[in-house]
Formats: sequence, C-alpha cells, structure tokens
Amino acid sequence: MKSIRWLCMGLILLMLSGCGAGRPEPETLQVSAAASLTEAFTDIGIHFEEVNPGVDVVFNFASSSTLRTQLLEGAPVDVFASANWEQMDLAVEGGGVAPDAVIIFATNRLAIVLPADNPARIASEEDLAQPGLRLVLAAPEVPAGAYALQSITLMGDRYGSAFVDAVNANIVSLEDSVRQVLTKVQLGEADAGIVYISDGFAAPDLILIPIPDVFNLVAEYPIAVTQGSVQAVLAQAFVDFVASPEGRAHLARWGFGAAP
Repeated sequence: MKSIRWLCMGLILLMLSGCGAGRPEPETLQVSAAASLTEAFTDIGIHFEEVNPGVDVVFNFASSSTLRTQLLEGAPVDVFASANWEQMDLAVEGGGVAPDAVIIFATNRLAIVLPADNPARIASEEDLAQPGLRLVLAAPEVPAGAYALQSITLMGDRYGSAFVDAVNANIVSLEDSVRQVLTKVQLGEADAGIVYISDGFAAPDLILIPIPDVFNLVAEYPIAVTQGSVQAVLAQAFVDFVASPEGRAHLARWGFGAAP
C-alpha cells in the first residue's frame, strides 16, 4: 500500500509540473523615466499590465541626465521618457534613440515647495531673496534644476540683479534629482525648494506655491522606444498607451499638463 501511495504522489507531482511547463514566461519591459514621473508612470504601468497579461513593466526612475547616461552606456532600456528635450536630444545624438521615434506626451511647470509650517514665512517668489533662507534646487544638469535657474533669471528681469544674487546666495544644496529636493524640504533641511507642480501632488504634506507664468517655463516631456530595445513592439505599445486618452488621464491626475 505504501508503494502505491508513493506512486500516486509521484504521478500528481508529474501532472502539476506538466501543467506549469506550458505557461509562457512573462515579457519584461524596461522603462527609464524621469523621477518626476514616478507616481504617474507607476499607475500607467499597473494598467498597462492589466490590459497586457503576461507583461511585467520594470521602471527605473532617476534624473533624466542619469538615465540618458545609463542608456548610452549600454543599460538595458526599452523606453526612455525624459523631463526635457536636451537629454532626449543627447540620447538621439548618441545613437540610443532614433529621432523619428520621439513624441511629446506631457508638460509640466515649476512651483515653490515649502514645509507645512513654512518657517521662513514665504508668500511668493519675491521672498526667495530674504536673508538666511535655505533654498534647495536640483543640480543644473538635471532638467528641474536647469528650469529653476532659468526661472530665477526671469525673476531678475523684474526684481533686479541684486535679487538674483541674493537668491543664488541662499542656495544651500544642489540635488541629483527633483525628488531629492522634495525630500530635503520634507526633512526640514530646507526652507524652500523649486520643483515641478506635479511633485506637489506626490507630497500633499507640503505647501506648494505655483510660480507666476511670467517667470515660469513649460517643461515638455518626450518619450521614445530605444534603438537597443529587445521588446520594440511591446515598447511601442507602452508609448502609445502613455499618449492615449487613458494615459493622459493618469498624467493629469498627478498634475501634468497636456502635450502641446
């Protein structure tokens, strides 16, 4: 009886293993996206997987400059989404992306982010020049940092060069990504930071003051399938999903503007 029991168990295990052998391996899609897209793209990835059973979307969120460098150094990337044209253009120049593959899928604008208790009592962009203020920006090579410096220069056209000098003197840190600017403010290590409006949606515990249009810039977000993608058809389907009405709805919920 014992031998018959072991024989039956062996047959059951064999049948179970046979059932699993017929299941296809999941397809993995590697998406490198600007840090400001973290929440919106996470939502989009979940819904893309729902309508594409067997697909696993793996995200790499970082500054666009870091992602572009990784792409051109041979990192496995199927889709690259940047927070500005400069990094996408460099990716095209480096052979990582075909120029005719690029589309704009969203826009963004700048805002001042403050701790919930607003210890510096900042009410507008003009207060960024007050003495002793601890201001944090993203580094100049990061799109959000480049936009912030351009915005400060535009403010100087109204408030004068002394204003620009005072704001620059208040910069205590230049971070590797816009999300690190948020973190500094959340930890109380800064009195203010300049981020995207969408970043405020990701940190509802902070105060967000939109920068007036006259001093603001429209950040355009380009996306493309990479030249080295091993999942080119699936990657293009993801890009199309991002640009679809459903994808745009996810982006809008996280504070992004529509593509021009």
